[in-house]
Amino acid sequence: MTSLEEKYQKEIRKSLMKQFDIKNIMAVPNLEKIVVNAGIGNEYKNNSGVVEEMSEVIAQITGQKPVITYSKEAISNFKLREGMPNGIKVTLRGEMMWNFLNKLIHITLPRVKDFRGVSPNSFDPEGNYSLGIIEHTIFPEIDTSKLAKIRSLQVVIVTTTRDKEQSRQLLKDLGMPFRKTRKEIEEAKAEAKATAEK
Repeated sequence: MTSLEEKYQKEIRKSLMKQFDIKNIMAVPNLEKIVVNAGIGNEYKNNSGVVEEMSEVIAQITGQKPVITYSKEAISNFKLREGMPNGIKVTLRGEMMWNFLNKLIHITLPRVKDFRGVSPNSFDPEGNYSLGIIEHTIFPEIDTSKLAKIRSLQVVIVTTTRDKEQSRQLLKDLGMPFRKTRKEIEEAKAEAKATAEK
């Protein structure tokens, strides 16, 4: 069990049960899987080697061999042929998932230049969180001296809850560095002012 998973089991789960008045421990929000993917459709037309290159990059980042996704139909406007590689993805579960999230929160994101936190609003209606990474070089496994090109990735964190607020609180408790919302900033100012006046 990773340190982050242990923290969830011992502290966060109880806190979520109390905060959201959840009676059944099986109903407490938890992580289900993390999907890391990269689109390659546009580049593949001019560089077929991008498939092997990005497969290696995602394997280095996640520790797991990715799968290649192919277009299911031809779209002439995008010069996309049926069966053409258009993406690479890996699905992490269990210990691999917890290890990746721990690294993402505590090592990778702090390496972003002028980092001010991730958006607290990137949840879909199902409670899943999507994080776009513009430069994959923020991952410590990437050797920048051997890079042909800086690429973007998407990380999707899938939770067991379909409630956005519960999902947001779960990730916040796990250490996801969300940017403060306007409401939170105003509340912090009001609290500071009240404390100063005492």
